[in-house]
Amino acid sequence: MEENIKIKRALISVSDKTGLQDLARQLDKMGIEIISTGGTLKKIKEAGVQAISISAFTGCPEVMDGRVKTLHPKVHGAILYRRDNPRDIEQLTQLESRGIDLVVVNLYPFEATLKQKGATDEDIIENIDIGGPTLIRAASKNFSAVTVVVDPADYNELVEQLKKDDGATSLEFRKKCAAKAFTMTCAYDSAIAGYFTAGKDTRENKFPSIRIQKYDFHDKLRYGENPHQEAAVYADKNYPGPTLLRAAFLSGKELSYNNYGDLDACLELLLDFSEPFACVLKHANPCGAAVGKTLAEAYQRAYDSDPLSAYGSIIGLNQIVDLECAKLLHETFFVECMLAPGFTEEAISLLTKKKARRILTLPEIKNKRPADDLTYKFILGGLLVQTADTLETAKADLKVVTKRSPAEKEISDLLFAWKIVKHTKSNAIVLAKDGATVGIGMGQTSRVDAGALAVKRAGDRAKGAVMASDAFFPMPDGVEVATEAGVTAIIQPGGSKGDEQAVEAADKAGAAMVFTGIRHFKH
Repeated sequence: MEENIKIKRALISVSDKTGLQDLARQLDKMGIEIISTGGTLKKIKEAGVQAISISAFTGCPEVMDGRVKTLHPKVHGAILYRRDNPRDIEQLTQLESRGIDLVVVNLYPFEATLKQKGATDEDIIENIDIGGPTLIRAASKNFSAVTVVVDPADYNELVEQLKKDDGATSLEFRKKCAAKAFTMTCAYDSAIAGYFTAGKDTRENKFPSIRIQKYDFHDKLRYGENPHQEAAVYADKNYPGPTLLRAAFLSGKELSYNNYGDLDACLELLLDFSEPFACVLKHANPCGAAVGKTLAEAYQRAYDSDPLSAYGSIIGLNQIVDLECAKLLHETFFVECMLAPGFTEEAISLLTKKKARRILTLPEIKNKRPADDLTYKFILGGLLVQTADTLETAKADLKVVTKRSPAEKEISDLLFAWKIVKHTKSNAIVLAKDGATVGIGMGQTSRVDAGALAVKRAGDRAKGAVMASDAFFPMPDGVEVATEAGVTAIIQPGGSKGDEQAVEAADKAGAAMVFTGIRHFKH
């Protein structure tokens, strides 16, 4: 492979005309001949640059409303011929073609068309580019002799290369451009494949034989979970639901790897509530959560659940933060991040007085998670994919299994605790009273230990509280720990061989117990 290849002829055909005219002028100054198509050709000529139409180059008109214009042996032979292969050179001569050394192409705006309101299937299909990806792939394959540029952001670097090396590009630059080009066509095809399977709720479409996910670089992070680890965050720009990567950053230091993980857990919890709700999280686990008549009341009650664990926490709020709530937030000693749909001017003016505090707004918090959402977890050499745990439990879904039925107030608290336990790492136990958590035990290797931890954190507040368990009780000890502390009602999935003993323990204590028939493991 030759190190430097001088560019004599360029093919330019772009949908995004950003920077096009400046690029054309620079190439023209260097004596590089330009071949172009349709609207691109018109724009180049408007810049006062002479260019050859693709029809003149091939001797064949553009046909089918432009569907076929660059798909021609003269074009692809000019790109793909091997410069050191006499037979290729001879065949190119027989085609009456001339070599193309630079291909500047970007594609029809397929993804932008998908997002347009009122876009029809016909509109979307017509924005599936055929000639563009073919040109890009041909040029990328022959990177040893051809330079391919697919991003207007790279035009300046291209021009600098040409100026520096007397109209030539380096092998290293061409290879880098080819890698970017293949990445782009892969992502483009992935978006098209997604369009053809979208809305088809079948197992095959949820879990295809090959999964291609497109993630664009979003930001470089200071470090990963620990300072010796490098990290970055990528965005799925087509994700239809609420995401932190569309949040506005109002104040504070840049987000860390751990901040993103904690804030994402916070966002998932916020999406389950419509009434004024606040949550306090540490290490992706809630240490306090509550509803209230006002957002300020909800936050105060959430904080009071476990003030000790609230140090260095993530705070989530599902309503616009007003000054009343902001005063409480401001008084909280050390907060890593705050996430809310918005803040009033008075609230943000107060909260930004502490410069290190990270404050984010995401109006989408008021939206629901997509019904067909999937979740992903990487493992060594693989990827776990599952449907999101969006199943909601209502009063009618509860099966009373004890002699005593829960009172209406207990049912309300049971359903609240059941929502919170879904977002708590297993083994998980949540104690709640009056729409607020009073004790949470999470991430334990035994359910009875999780219960003991929740009871310890609740203290006297366990009296008259209800308990939610994310999975069944294999033995009665977990129930006994709770009822001895004063818990009066329990919600759990049921389904254990030890159900009968668990129910007996509840009956013995005069507590009510309901089964949901589903569990909420979160690992």
